[in-house]
Amino acid sequence: MKKSQVIFVSILLLLAFGLGSYAYAISTRSDTTQKNSYNYSFSELVNYVNNIENYLAKAMISKSSKHSAKTLTKIWNEANLAVVYMENIPFDDKGTSKSIKFLNQVSDYAYTLSRKSINGEELSNDDFDNLNKLYKYSVDLKNTINEMALELNNGTLSWDDLDNTSKLAFADEEDIDIFGSIESNFDDYEGLIYDGAYADFIVKNEKLGLTGDNIDANKAKDKLINIFGKDQVEKIEESEQMVGGNIESYNFNVKLKSRQNPMDIQISKKGGWIISIVENRDVKEEKISEEDAIKKGKDFLNLIGYENMKETYSLKQSNIVTINYAYEENDILMYPDLIKVKIALDDGEVLGIEATGYLNAHTNRANLEVKINSEEAKKFLNDKLEIENERLTVIPLDNNKEVFCYEFKGKVEDREFLVYINAVTGEEEEILVLLETEGGTLTI
Repeated sequence: MKKSQVIFVSILLLLAFGLGSYAYAISTRSDTTQKNSYNYSFSELVNYVNNIENYLAKAMISKSSKHSAKTLTKIWNEANLAVVYMENIPFDDKGTSKSIKFLNQVSDYAYTLSRKSINGEELSNDDFDNLNKLYKYSVDLKNTINEMALELNNGTLSWDDLDNTSKLAFADEEDIDIFGSIESNFDDYEGLIYDGAYADFIVKNEKLGLTGDNIDANKAKDKLINIFGKDQVEKIEESEQMVGGNIESYNFNVKLKSRQNPMDIQISKKGGWIISIVENRDVKEEKISEEDAIKKGKDFLNLIGYENMKETYSLKQSNIVTINYAYEENDILMYPDLIKVKIALDDGEVLGIEATGYLNAHTNRANLEVKINSEEAKKFLNDKLEIENERLTVIPLDNNKEVFCYEFKGKVEDREFLVYINAVTGEEEEILVLLETEGGTLTI
């Protein structure tokens, strides 16, 4: 072979290798992009399927046309979006056809009932029976999707494995068993779960609870020394403004002789109220009970000026319990006036406080007056709700207003609910689903 031919062949080989490498790189990049798209779609699907199950649970016991219309409209919207994202995932048609059909049926039926509710009509017993059936199937779908999420996350299942998912069909009861024996694992999913009723009350522009005169940094420092004791404070230094707060404040780094780690403390310029305390440390063991922790939290709130606080919900994680306290007056619980306190269960130290809700909302509510008694209020409840206890409360609404309500805690089948009936008008104002977990009680 001539030298020129050798060079020509070598060039061809190099070009072929280069093109092959380029094609491989493009293919790999495309494969990664596609898998990222699948992951995103599946994450969204998990969200919407869990939302559907929870909204259906609320719709099953809602007796108010206004509240039903709101909940049913959400179901209609979430079901439509769930279909969109399910169709973006590489399930085979046989595996998803019944699931998509079910979601479309949920969407259509919810839309029909929402129109009925918007027109002021009450849902019939047949309507509630149908919602109950849809809810039970939605639980099966939720369990299936969450099991798949678990297996995808731990690597026992990959997108390449999903070329034959015919067993995903769940609408017939005999086909519900997916990937073997699937157990309900909803507590591990944090889609719509909040840490207690009304823990995320909307931030108000007007700080109703922020009372008192303006103070300077020295007075703020003196207040902290008085709280913890002069003999206990090893060092206290003013630090940079904390990001994300909506109350003007001084910020201090406080080191106590009795504590290994310093605390970051935010104190308001107006009135000198403690807004937040943060101390980060590992809590390796649990030595005190949650009951003792609740008392220690309440005692500390009294010490720093937050009185008449009543524990509501709590969540325990990593040997630390987070307790929600709400202001209570005349046996009426004021959910907007909320303070969260984190307590270490090894020694009872307060590791965290977040009092923004209280400082936003706390005010004198002297005009609260019951217009309908408890028995009259119960007439506005769904007959299927088995009432366990009740109390008077003030709850926040989405429009930044408050409403005076009876809170009825009860069960429908195996699900626990909080239903809020207006103590003046008898209108159904809100329904929350209670979730009992190993760590505590959560609400949706």
